[in-house]
Amino acid sequence: MNRREFSALLPLALAAPALAPSANAQAAAPQPAGAPAQLPKLASGEYPQGPATNPQSPRVSRHYLAGLLPDNIRLEAHVTFLAPGAPPEQIAHHKHSEMWFIHEGTATLMTAGTTRTLKAGEMGLCIAGDDHYITNASKTEPASYFVVAVGPPE
Repeated sequence: MNRREFSALLPLALAAPALAPSANAQAAAPQPAGAPAQLPKLASGEYPQGPATNPQSPRVSRHYLAGLLPDNIRLEAHVTFLAPGAPPEQIAHHKHSEMWFIHEGTATLMTAGTTRTLKAGEMGLCIAGDDHYITNASKTEPASYFVVAVGPPE
């Protein structure tokens, strides 16, 4: 995927949290952690928000899609809601790159050892292979962000 093709996906990423579920939508379920990379081929179309994962947790995610673009490029998109004071996720690194679009609140993003504070309307980027984590920066206000992950199958 070249820069032009990738940048064409960004408007979809920004609009996706506002999309309403559609009866005609293609479904592409996310793979559980540690699962082999047996992802569906993605097609152009609408992808509704899926059910909440861990709905009783302070960190709730809803997936839109996870699958393969042409040329065997993995694409995943989800939204995550963080309760005030939610614990940080574990430090991780992947073969894919991730972008976080902060929808509400303030998030703390650590990438490659550098910690940044991101506010609603801002975006953070983690390049493939860099250690990272994201957490709610507030102990009193919720935060939410939309994630787009692009890279090789894992």
